[in-house]
Amino acid sequence: MEPRRVSLWKSVDWATIAVYLILIICGWFSVCGASYNYGDTDFLSFGTRGGKQLMWIFCSFGLGFVLLMIEERIYDMFSYIMYVGMLFLLFATIFLARDVKGSHSWISLGPVSLQPAEFAKFATALVLAKYINSYSFNIKKLKSVSMLALFILAPLGLIILQRETGSALVYLAFFFMLYREGMPGAILFSGVCAVIFFIVGIRFGDEMITNTPTSIGQFAVLSMILLFAGGMVWVYMKRWPPVRNIIGISVLVVLLAFLFSKYVIPFNLVWVLLPLCLIVSVYLFFLSLTERNKGYLLISIFTIASVGFLYSSNYVFDNVLEPHQQIRIKVVLGMEEDLTGAGYNVNQSKIAIGSGGIYGKGFLNGTQTKLKYVPEQDTDFIFCTVGEEQGFIGSSIVLVLFLILILRLIVLSERQTSAFGRVYGYSVVSIFVFHLFINVGMVLGLTPVIGIPLPFFSYGGSSLWGFTILLFIFLRIDAGRSERL
Repeated sequence: MEPRRVSLWKSVDWATIAVYLILIICGWFSVCGASYNYGDTDFLSFGTRGGKQLMWIFCSFGLGFVLLMIEERIYDMFSYIMYVGMLFLLFATIFLARDVKGSHSWISLGPVSLQPAEFAKFATALVLAKYINSYSFNIKKLKSVSMLALFILAPLGLIILQRETGSALVYLAFFFMLYREGMPGAILFSGVCAVIFFIVGIRFGDEMITNTPTSIGQFAVLSMILLFAGGMVWVYMKRWPPVRNIIGISVLVVLLAFLFSKYVIPFNLVWVLLPLCLIVSVYLFFLSLTERNKGYLLISIFTIASVGFLYSSNYVFDNVLEPHQQIRIKVVLGMEEDLTGAGYNVNQSKIAIGSGGIYGKGFLNGTQTKLKYVPEQDTDFIFCTVGEEQGFIGSSIVLVLFLILILRLIVLSERQTSAFGRVYGYSVVSIFVFHLFINVGMVLGLTPVIGIPLPFFSYGGSSLWGFTILLFIFLRIDAGRSERL
């Protein structure tokens, strides 16, 4: 066993572990700063947030050590079992968890509460890596794509049933990994279009074009659908006549309809754009039959599906989302300010970060955070503490550290000798990037407040353990690769 351990310690990527340790230390000081009350003298007491977080940190070190000592093939062999076990745990959590601010996602184990959704990430990453590494997998086959979607959407759906939408959305990050594994760029493009259509449709849905009863949001989205359809024909088919017919005729018809509505009889231009989308879809379907090219059919489906998405997203926003979720999205899109309600957190966070200036106010000297103006300032809004106490320079250093970690993980993923290691590595990268982008974005008011933690910084054992498990399983897989070389 001794030679094996020596070989393991030589194979582990210590550079990644070093960045991990630096981030955890910085995170602990941030938690201490965010939870500090004037008069506190003992940060190590278990009665303080800093003391409790320190306990979680030491437990994480032990957990990381154990994960490194486990044979890497164990993660491959038992990936399906761990995934199914996590699904059962997520399902049980719906009924066993206590209500925490409307969410049923925390299981109480005596004095400790754990959030299974944080641990289901590594199990989902392992099962995706296992399936993609199988001999029968082919990302161009419908069966393979359907199974991947099932693996991702099953935990996502169970977490939504726990009323923990923010944690559920993190699972969409796995689709970035699929793009690396050969998922067609058109699928990623469709996802980007869905985001654009949702934002434009909601943001400008109630604003009208001058002197016409036409919604700017619907008009803009339907116009983009027609333009994107023509553009996709040019990119994928390289045929100019269909592009000319789709875009040229659509622009001409819409222009004439607009002039008629503005100067003759005002009417809703959407009733012109909707038939145009249908006509373009039928035209593309006809081309797919005559030219025997399924590319036209896929673009036709994209056109119809985009129209359906526009109106279904409006319905979901108005009738499915909770009022507080609607307000949060409206605040981010600039539709409402609500500085005393849904926008209060973000507004106070911006004030805290702005007050830090270039160099910051120093450790424990942040007035906004010390006076508790920022809600959830040691969990979801922990980055505002970094901004206030350490300033622009300190915040930049933290972001650079995360960038180094992510780039290093990409390097490790690319050097894997098996699809299992590469897929799991990129799954870890995708989750870290998603958490970092959304958390920092919501603190700055750039993304909706959906309540997800900043890795290694936000207070809480479930979050810290979840990210530690994700990272150290990958480090063990990578070390196993090095041992075989």
